[in-house]
Amino acid sequence: MSINIGDKAPDFTLPGDGGTDISLNDYAGKNLVLYFYPKDSTPGCTTEANDFTALIDDFKATNTDIVGMSKDSVRRHDNFVRKQNLKVRLACDETGEIIEAYGVWVLKKLYGREYMGIERATFLIDKNGIIQNIWNKVKVKGHAAAVLESAQALG
Repeated sequence: MSINIGDKAPDFTLPGDGGTDISLNDYAGKNLVLYFYPKDSTPGCTTEANDFTALIDDFKATNTDIVGMSKDSVRRHDNFVRKQNLKVRLACDETGEIIEAYGVWVLKKLYGREYMGIERATFLIDKNGIIQNIWNKVKVKGHAAAVLESAQALG
């Protein structure tokens, strides 16, 4: 499935860190950065979560919240949040249904081995639930700042 800028963001309600559900509807009237990442506590994913956390106040100033999503369990998310002192919410999509709906469950290659996994990707969703920007195959360095610029441009 392919999602494009201008599309309505696929709806979701999933378990989140801290034992509360996270739903797209929770962010109606706000912009939302929804970022997908492969696995809690790995180097790239930790850097990405920390980079978004470091800019959380700047995002909030643009009426933008941040949610990360992976297939990790709620328990792993809670440990990750606590260990890294994260300020972003983390949603748990253990079935991969929402990950697939956003088109980020892809064939990956590593050292000649092929496998299915989460492509690091970010979606900027406006206050009306419309996708305003998409970053695929994200390189972590400088990514959070680039997303912030795009959020600031939304006004």
